[in-house]
Amino acid sequence: QVHLVESGGGLVQAGGSLRLSCTASGSIISINVMGWYRQAPGNQRELVARITRAGIITYADSVKGRFTISRDNDKNTVTVSLQMNSLKPEDTAVYYCLSTTFREYWGQGTQVTVSS
Repeated sequence: QVHLVESGGGLVQAGGSLRLSCTASGSIISINVMGWYRQAPGNQRELVARITRAGIITYADSVKGRFTISRDNDKNTVTVSLQMNSLKPEDTAVYYCLSTTFREYWGQGTQVTVSS
């Protein structure tokens, strides 16, 4: 079992920055991928960014050059952070942390709202 705790999010004006963090605990030795997805009202959940245990990073085209994902592996936890710069109103969504072992674990979601 993996337990995820998300933090960050909130309301920001267009052009501003926010930082999201997600800390995984439990069976962290089995974790391969950690990442962030988002879902806006009426839309499907979509990939924002993900990073593997080997450090391979994938970004959605819409966030390349603006968002940066990082991963910190500690003795008892794994933390994935998402630095979001130059935010746009279309980035408004609920952001979900994902952790994969032999199955997927999802965080509870955190709201990001970007006002124009």
